[in-house]
Amino acid sequence: MNIAQEKANLRQRMKGLTCPDWTPMIEAFLARPEVEQAGTVLLFYGVGREPDTVPLIRQMIGLGKAVALPKCLPGHRMEARQISDCSCLRPSAYGIPEPDEACPTVERERIDLILVPNLCCDRQGYRLGHGAGYYDRYLAGYTGVTVALCPEEWLQDAVPRDSFDLPVNLVLTQTRALRGADAPR
Repeated sequence: MNIAQEKANLRQRMKGLTCPDWTPMIEAFLARPEVEQAGTVLLFYGVGREPDTVPLIRQMIGLGKAVALPKCLPGHRMEARQISDCSCLRPSAYGIPEPDEACPTVERERIDLILVPNLCCDRQGYRLGHGAGYYDRYLAGYTGVTVALCPEEWLQDAVPRDSFDLPVNLVLTQTRALRGADAPR
């Protein structure tokens, strides 16, 4: 079995798991010094089995953070656009709310911290995404902090990975924080 098949099989297995209460992981995220120190953060709009991030987005804006969300571009690329509230979000081609064209673009170098979505993570910080590669492309060369929320019951010993897959710096579960593997970006 090749890596793509292993990833597809794991994605299928993950669909059968119960969604957790995300509150402890979001609280752990908010309590991190990396979050407190960050001036500009890239969050995501949670859909499906992902956490509802709208309260987190609002809280981060309320804390005075510059909050950006991803906007999908052709070629499986994305950019970050700053929002001041969720009223400027429009459904993307995938149905995921994303910033409209009026929201200003935020250069990747200005982003201090990125909350990275995932279907699951392993103990080394590697994550399984939805398979389109938007975040892997965006994170290549990024030097800020990357964080993933992953319920303990979704944590894997090892996620199948390709050479372009990058670990996050920190995986937060309901009970612990795991440091990701060091990998060049």
